[in-house]
Amino acid sequence: MAKGYLAMVMHAHLPYVRHPETEHFLEEKWFYEALTETYIPMLDVFEGLVRDNVPFRLTFSISPPLLSMLTDPLLQQRYIRHLEKLMELAHKEEGKTYGSPYHQAALMYKQKFQRAYEIFVHHYQGNLIQAFKRLQDLNRLEITTCAATHGFLPLMIHNKEAVRAQIEIAVNLHRQHFGRSPRGIWLPECGYSEGVDEILKEFGLQFFFTDSHGLLFAAHRPRYGVYAPLYCPSGVAAFGRDLESSKQVWSAQEGYPGDVDYREFYRDIGYDREYEYIKNYIHPDGIRIHTGMKYYRVTGKVDLADKQPYHPEWARNKADTHAGNFMFNREKQVEFLASLMDRPPVIVAPYDAELFGHWWYEGPMWLDFLIRKIAYDQDTIEMITPSDYLQKHKCNQVTRPCPSTWGASGYNEVWLNEKNQWIYRHLHMAADRMRELADLFPRAEGNLLRALNQAGRELLLAQSSDWAFIISTGTMVPYAERRTKQHLANFLRLYHEIKYCRIDENFIAHLEWQNNIFPDLHYRSWRTRNTPALSAIS
Repeated sequence: MAKGYLAMVMHAHLPYVRHPETEHFLEEKWFYEALTETYIPMLDVFEGLVRDNVPFRLTFSISPPLLSMLTDPLLQQRYIRHLEKLMELAHKEEGKTYGSPYHQAALMYKQKFQRAYEIFVHHYQGNLIQAFKRLQDLNRLEITTCAATHGFLPLMIHNKEAVRAQIEIAVNLHRQHFGRSPRGIWLPECGYSEGVDEILKEFGLQFFFTDSHGLLFAAHRPRYGVYAPLYCPSGVAAFGRDLESSKQVWSAQEGYPGDVDYREFYRDIGYDREYEYIKNYIHPDGIRIHTGMKYYRVTGKVDLADKQPYHPEWARNKADTHAGNFMFNREKQVEFLASLMDRPPVIVAPYDAELFGHWWYEGPMWLDFLIRKIAYDQDTIEMITPSDYLQKHKCNQVTRPCPSTWGASGYNEVWLNEKNQWIYRHLHMAADRMRELADLFPRAEGNLLRALNQAGRELLLAQSSDWAFIISTGTMVPYAERRTKQHLANFLRLYHEIKYCRIDENFIAHLEWQNNIFPDLHYRSWRTRNTPALSAIS
């Protein structure tokens, strides 16, 4: 019998970036990079573990925007063309680096891109959700959801219908693609405030995650700290993040990713190669971008120009060592905690999935080593999911978690500060007006129904927490501001057209083509809940 549990949680999310009007939006590359560097490599690891009959349980949160992009035919075809260009570049690099210290890395990338193409095109016909569903059905992954567009719920909770719509639409989409309702949810940015859990309960969600202080500063002191979940008064369980295991993995200063033998993220041939050679593989306007081919290792705290060549075998050996170190630390942690507790402790280790492979190139390899070592090299810890834990340990302390996020300083300041505060008065007004429309038209049909549904999509897209985050951090700010303003402008035009019976069918058709997220969305998700549902009044 294991003395304790390790609950690893991967949160996979990207903002909904889809531009049918052109194939050369820089921001659409976020999706292609994440596919090549994170999602496909991690699926390859999981499939290898299944093939080798290695037991494991892991929680994987897939946000509705990412789920929508992964199943979008336009983005699937564009990604295939993106991969074909990468394979062409890798073939050139194989010859260009021959005889140099960078040749082994070039061969590694050539193999990586070919493998990604094989998995994406031939194994799953462009739809990776098939792979995630298969792993779910094999009982290896517990797949959880997130709010519909990663809306920051603590700043929406005054309008409960807005929060309900974010949750209801997410749960419905998840059920549609995975064949079952999600048991748990990753609250966007781990943002919790009082009342959120009650809405989760309405839609059958049994658990969520908070940062450490969300549990440690709960209304009543948690008996087991973050090493057992708490039940909210609603009956929904809250699991708290373990700081020690998290920092070892995500911190570039104190954790594994900063090791001198790992690949340097910021040095890419998209910037290093001469323009005439690289021009067909960067933006058509000549804007230098990351290609994903990087030949240098972290080396230490030196300038990018002074980095040393990357050696794949060195990095692989270091990933093996670090996986063993992580497992050893969790064993000692569990042994100590088990001596103090009357139940097996659970160590909750949540991460952004994109850390693995994109930011920390060796992350999927490290995860593969770790899972295999846990399965065969020890018997102190067992991998578990929150649902598994709640099945084993049904009796847990009841109290109210503390309002919290996992952002800088632990509360709301990343998403509400002097740089981005201007967006919220508009988002609040739009949410109130969406509720007004849903109550005003209980049985819409035809173009009115289309307009109301599209108004809901525009509101959801404007509510994405990603725009406030980007504005706060100062990266790609014009794009985030433009997306926020455009979706709000689209919503307001639809609102006035609906309210004053001046619906422009061509405008609706254009928005349905451009912003086609959640095709099965229904505007009644925003109705005031004491208003009768359609089925009750039809």
